[in-house]
Amino acid sequence: MADRRGGELPRLVIVPGLGDSGPGHWQSLWEQKFGAARVRQDYPDRPTPASWAARLQEVVEATPGELILVAHSCGVPTVAHWARLFGGHERVRGALLVSPPDVERPHPDFPAVAQMAPQPLDPLPFPALVVASENDPFCTPERAESFANAWGAAFVMAGEAGHINVDSGHGEWPEGEVLLSEVLHAWTPQGFTRF
Repeated sequence: MADRRGGELPRLVIVPGLGDSGPGHWQSLWEQKFGAARVRQDYPDRPTPASWAARLQEVVEATPGELILVAHSCGVPTVAHWARLFGGHERVRGALLVSPPDVERPHPDFPAVAQMAPQPLDPLPFPALVVASENDPFCTPERAESFANAWGAAFVMAGEAGHINVDSGHGEWPEGEVLLSEVLHAWTPQGFTRF
């Protein structure tokens, strides 16, 4: 991604949740579309704060330039744990945090999410936007908003959008690209011209 004058926008870093977001998931489509880096966990169905945060740190360190984290589901607490454990990173300029699960009240079909508890509630060291759904089976809107408030993040309700994944009909997710532009806008320095 570049601005009109050829300046570089931050590179996206995709931070998937459980199962690593399949090929039809908007995260995978964005990886292809935007040439994003991707965090691939050794055990994508067995999250732990230390190992998942450490892998995110490896990807951040290995990816040059300014970065925007794009996390979904269990990737969201991964970002929060990473920020707490590693203090963020000077090149990470913002984050789009979509459908955070309630790791302290996990859905019975996905008990592994409880391994990410307790949810870090420290303010994030970069601008962030939390996107939640009114009918997400993995987190109530109230809990999602409380996470956003604790992290010092902006909060957007996406309506009745389920878990904002393939199962809820979100493949390309063009509305998400609009929200991504808001995160980029929060980072954009004065005088920087964007498409």
